[in-house]
Amino acid sequence: MSEPRVVVVVPTYDEADTLPGTLGRLRTAVPQADVLVVDDASPDGTGRLAEEIAARDPSVHVLHRGGKQGLGPAYVAGFRWALDQGYDVVVEMDADGSHRPEELGRLLDALGDDAGPDLVIGSRWVPGGSVENWPRRRELLSRAGNTYTRLLLRMPVHDATAGFRAYRAATLRRLALDEVASQGYCFQVDMAWRVVREGGRVAEVPIRFVERHAGRSKMSRRIVAEAFVRTTLWGGQETWRRLTARRRGDAR
Repeated sequence: MSEPRVVVVVPTYDEADTLPGTLGRLRTAVPQADVLVVDDASPDGTGRLAEEIAARDPSVHVLHRGGKQGLGPAYVAGFRWALDQGYDVVVEMDADGSHRPEELGRLLDALGDDAGPDLVIGSRWVPGGSVENWPRRRELLSRAGNTYTRLLLRMPVHDATAGFRAYRAATLRRLALDEVASQGYCFQVDMAWRVVREGGRVAEVPIRFVERHAGRSKMSRRIVAEAFVRTTLWGGQETWRRLTARRRGDAR
C-alpha cells in the first residue's frame, strides 16, 4: 500500500520572522509532507519570503490571496487547493512555531489507515497535553471556552478550538465548505462540529503548545466574541433539533 500524500496548510499574515524556522523544522520532522503557505498579502513580505523558500524546495507551495480575509477563509482556500491536487491528508498548522512540527508525526500515526478517525486534533486539554508561556487568564479562557463548547454542542472534543489537526481528504470532500462562514478561531469549532454531525470520528492526541516568541498574536476580543456568539447560536439550533426529533418520536 502506497504512503498517503500529505500536505500541511500554513496560513500567514505578517509571519516573516517565524515562517522560515517553522518550515525548516517541518521539512526536517516530516520530510514526506508537502507544504502550502496561504498568504493574505502580508505587508511584511511573508508571501515573497515564502516564494523564495518554494523556489529552493519543490515540496513547498504558495497560494496568494488579495488581502487579510480571516483565518477560516484562508484555510478553506487551502483545503480546496489540496483537494484539487489530490492529497489524501490535509493538515492545519500555525506558522508561528506554537505548533511543534516534531509532534506532527504522532497526529499522522493516530490518523492511521482508512479504518482510523476522520479528524485528529493536537489537543492541549487532554491528559498529557500542556501549554507553555501562557498567562493564567488566557489558559482559563481557553479551558472555559472549550468546556462551554463541549457541553452546549454535546461534542466529544476537549480542545475544539485547537488549530493543529489532520483531516482525511475524503472527509473534507463530504463537508459543505461553501457554507463555512466562520472567520477567526471559531472556524476550528465549526469544522470539528461539521465532522461530528456527518458521523465522523474525532481523536485527540496530547501536544505541548508553545506560545510564539516572535511576531504578534492574532487573538482579539472580536475573535473571542465571534466564537461565543456562533457557538451559542449553534447550540440553540442543536437543542431545538433534538427537541423536535424527540417530539416526533413521542407522536409516533
